[in-house]
Amino acid sequence: YEETPDQLDAIAAIKADMESDKPMDRLIFGDVGFGKTEVALRAAFKAVQDGKQVAILAPTTLLAQQHHARLTERFEGFPIEVGQLSRLVPAKERRSTISRLATGEVDVVVGTHRLLSSDIDIPKLGMLIVDEEQRFGVSAKDRIKEMDASIDVLTLTATPIPRTLEMALTGVRDVSRITTPPQDRQPILTFVGPYEEQAISAAIRRELLREGQVFYVHNRVQSIERAVARIQALVPHAKVKHAHGRMSEAQLDRTMHEFWNQEFNVLVATTIIESGLDLPQVNTLIVERADMLGLAQLYQLRGRVGRSDRRAYAYLFHPPDERLTEEARRRLRAIGEANDLGAGFVLAMRDLEIRGAGSMLGEVQSGHISAVGFDLYAELVAEAVKELRGLADDEEEPKEIRIDLAVDAHLPDDYVEDQGARLEAYRTLAAAKSSEAVDLVASEWRDRYGPLPEGAQELISMAHLRVVGLAAGLEEIVQVRNEIKISPVSLSASEEIRLQRLAPRSVLRGTVAYLRAPMTTEALRTFVAEMFS
Repeated sequence: YEETPDQLDAIAAIKADMESDKPMDRLIFGDVGFGKTEVALRAAFKAVQDGKQVAILAPTTLLAQQHHARLTERFEGFPIEVGQLSRLVPAKERRSTISRLATGEVDVVVGTHRLLSSDIDIPKLGMLIVDEEQRFGVSAKDRIKEMDASIDVLTLTATPIPRTLEMALTGVRDVSRITTPPQDRQPILTFVGPYEEQAISAAIRRELLREGQVFYVHNRVQSIERAVARIQALVPHAKVKHAHGRMSEAQLDRTMHEFWNQEFNVLVATTIIESGLDLPQVNTLIVERADMLGLAQLYQLRGRVGRSDRRAYAYLFHPPDERLTEEARRRLRAIGEANDLGAGFVLAMRDLEIRGAGSMLGEVQSGHISAVGFDLYAELVAEAVKELRGLADDEEEPKEIRIDLAVDAHLPDDYVEDQGARLEAYRTLAAAKSSEAVDLVASEWRDRYGPLPEGAQELISMAHLRVVGLAAGLEEIVQVRNEIKISPVSLSASEEIRLQRLAPRSVLRGTVAYLRAPMTTEALRTFVAEMFS
């Protein structure tokens, strides 16, 4: 197995964490199929070699079964015992695994929520690996950590929930990102639109022509058989079966085994298929009610296809006659636009902005941060984390100035069309601390977007005014009706004479100077520069 550079970096970071004095709490961001499981497998192997037991928490029985098979195969030839706890395992085998876990005979246990039951005793537990982290609640993840606060925790995800991403961005948790795609991997072509039987029929027929297989997601168990009949009628020569979480373990296991062996072409399933399943021959995904699913769910579902060097297709449908909520529309737009390899992190950021960050100390995993805005919120939390870690800066807070004038200063939408680029342009200008830096920003805008329109020119003038105002020690330049208020000012007798010369109708009251409006931003900048130089 040849590791990618990102995998090697992640493995090295995990090794260092495991050998340090404090418990590991590391998050592995890696796109679907980019090799997160391989990194976790190395970590589990090291923990077992160090005499510890490892618990791997998977969200679905199918994924737990797949992990168990892979671990058993990879650890063959080593004295490592791998057990499995899920409802797909016969009751007798489950009881045996639980008792052997308690005696330390089982080194690695893979399981679903069953691992969190109070009757499970893992005396030498040294590491917890949580796969598909976005599928678990906070209480579920905290349950095992309660058993022993000193265990190492490794979390794997392609699209972290907002709370986790926010904790990573602000430094509460350590992060490793795996961004290198496997060789020959192609982006998945994604279509988002109203439900259309003709498009479904064409998509299935195209996949069958190249001897591939299709996932069709119908997320209602009650009507799944009707969906099978409908697809069978649309594509009579297709072999169609269904799978859902309420099937018996033997039936579900048999259906998935038949699909793996390509005994039928189309699997109609609920979102039970969303987690981690690795079926390289499946390269078309059709989701019937994409508007009802979350952004991370849609992304994970799309990740079930395109796991080989073949071009894959994802069709995400919503009802043609139903109005979408604003949030659903934003989710579908985000997934439709994020077609590139490695787009999981971008989508997680969009999810964080759409849903908010939630509470780091409570159990809410998403929520609204619109009260202060995302950037300011992240900055505030990052500062608090630095302070708690003893890394707080001794530097003084940078001084700010309030400028509020009756002018139209902005970047027009038709000048910088992309919203992200527009926000970045505002941020760059706000960070300019000298006149030279402001001129440099203006020059960059001209190069990228063309001659500055009136609103952009006014914005540049305001930035120049801000620079000279800060240099003069001013805290506000505010226009109130026909007066411009400048403060604080402290003038000597000669400076008061200069004030009358530069602004003949001005009035000085204590530490506030009042100038007559209107006055252009450029004229105001010249006045401040000459008055307080």
